[in-house]
Amino acid sequence: MKKLLSFLTLLAFAIQIQAKDLPRVIILATGGTIAGAGASADRAGYTAGKIPIDDLIGAIPSVKKVANITGEQISSIGSQDMTIDIWQKLAVRINQIYANKEADAVVVTHGTDTQEETAYFLDLVTPSDMPVVLTGSMRPATAISADGPKNLYDAILVAIDPKTKGKGVLVSFNEGVYDAREVMKLSTTKVEAFGSPNSGPVGQVYDGKVEYYMSSIREENSKMPFKITADTKLPRVDIVYMYADAPSDMIDMLVAKKVDGIVIAGVGNGNFNKTYMDAVKRAVAAGVIVCRASRTPSGRVVLEDEINDDELGTIVSDDLTPQKARIMLMLGLTRTKDKKQLQNYFFTF
Repeated sequence: MKKLLSFLTLLAFAIQIQAKDLPRVIILATGGTIAGAGASADRAGYTAGKIPIDDLIGAIPSVKKVANITGEQISSIGSQDMTIDIWQKLAVRINQIYANKEADAVVVTHGTDTQEETAYFLDLVTPSDMPVVLTGSMRPATAISADGPKNLYDAILVAIDPKTKGKGVLVSFNEGVYDAREVMKLSTTKVEAFGSPNSGPVGQVYDGKVEYYMSSIREENSKMPFKITADTKLPRVDIVYMYADAPSDMIDMLVAKKVDGIVIAGVGNGNFNKTYMDAVKRAVAAGVIVCRASRTPSGRVVLEDEINDDELGTIVSDDLTPQKARIMLMLGLTRTKDKKQLQNYFFTF
């Protein structure tokens, strides 16, 4: 009996030692489909953000072998309801975690609708050398073949992999690893929902192994280019969508509301019709910063190409989507209203 007790004591001690050696991961949960619950396992309908983070972690018992996991509930929403306030809470908490050395890696669980926006925001306001990985799911936790547990497990593996350090914020989804600046949601319902049309994935995680094939050179310029606190007030920037025979009402309305910036989701190479052109001139004259982006899912909007940006007084998004151009412009305007400097941000980060 004494030998058995001694053995169990030694085993418990060994387990404690092993646990201390494992990387520490804090999961910041915001809700989304990954925490969704439906009335039926075989139907698509569900309510997002119903399942707490501790339950999501408990659904992956094997994760305890690779990391020491703790979870924090930041919000419990569908990501269509994501707000700037929650973005700021996430950024402040992530920066606090790393400043206080509370963890070796951070994973954020998030709904897929605005995951790409949150990822890019965090990429610009958190240290690029510390691992931050976002993930989610396309099927709720109560579905027959929920993809959340696998995506969360993979995201943890990506976050703790030594090669991840210095790559900025990443999105891990359906075994692909994507740079926050480049990633887009490309499908409304399929589990292979994310991609990066301009660059492709930077790596993959499969069978417990993380492999990288490329890295964004922009991360070399990004050691947290913008600083955010809980009290930071972000300027208001709105997006206006261009389409055939579009009237100028939306632009004029936003100018009347005295917004700080407007991103135009133009056609093709960030183009818009004469009606928009005249409205943009009025907006620029009123002191509104106007950025030309494109509703086209890939490619760049070229400065001084089909439109004389210098004469018009506009800047361009480079290859950022309209929704990400909005984030860049909001953060850029916290520093300056100088158009040359703002344009440089788009070309640099």
